Amino acid sequence: MADRAGYDEGFLGVPVPLPKPSSPDVPTVVLPYTHFTVVLRPDRRTAAATAVCIDGRQLVEHVPRENGWQFDPRVPEDRQMGDDIYADNSLDKGHLVRRLDPVWGAAAEADLANADTFHYTNAAPQADVFNRGKELWQGLENYLLGNAADFDRKLTVLTGPVLHDSDPPYRGVQVPLRFWKVAAFLQDGALAATAYVLDQSPDLSHDFERAMAGATPGAPPPLGAFRTFQVPVSDVVELTTLDLGPLPDADLMPVERAPRERWLRLASHDDIVLGRG
Repeated sequence: MADRAGYDEGFLGVPVPLPKPSSPDVPTVVLPYTHFTVVLRPDRRTAAATAVCIDGRQLVEHVPRENGWQFDPRVPEDRQMGDDIYADNSLDKGHLVRRLDPVWGAAAEADLANADTFHYTNAAPQADVFNRGKELWQGLENYLLGNAADFDRKLTVLTGPVLHDSDPPYRGVQVPLRFWKVAAFLQDGALAATAYVLDQSPDLSHDFERAMAGATPGAPPPLGAFRTFQVPVSDVVELTTLDLGPLPDADLMPVERAPRERWLRLASHDDIVLGRG
């Protein structure tokens, strides 16, 4: 896999650096693939962050799914979440880089990108339910590309799980309860960004500790209905302790809100804020 070029930090014409942990003490392995890169946290057996370049003008449709997931040979298998985490339970392998996002370019290139998304390094455990919140999350790139006439239908998308020490344990790993996504693009010739959080934690109107204590021994931790929020990019930085470079200053979402109003729960893509002020 030495020929994989990975994520292009200059794809938009202005630099959008690969996200990295702010602390040099956090172990990571950078894994380039076709049109995207995974920044793996081997201690957590999942990604700290991923970054993908999306060229909306060259996207290839109707590429068949791969038949199975595979380990990345560049990383020991015991540093990746394999099928043992997902077998005989209610957890799905959730793509971090969405399968179709890097699938663009010449046919052979698009096929390779599709196959590359099926590495375990590009997955994290998610509840196997599908609701409006998850539908919104999965469709964010489509919506943004559809509103991208003024930036040549190009996006860079950074995404990953929110990794906390308090994440519930299961089969030797910890299951993240939240995921984040930051989309960057050009608007009126300048860098712009929007950020989102997908929350699968149990309903916080009920006692979280009681929900965890009531989990069936040997079963995955209880997860709630997916909820998707638009959030300030700076909040993603705070949640993840990742360095997102220039993106907090490029945020299109006003942050002069009361703390309770900073996160906008999305009922539809029409709720997304794409203009300053």
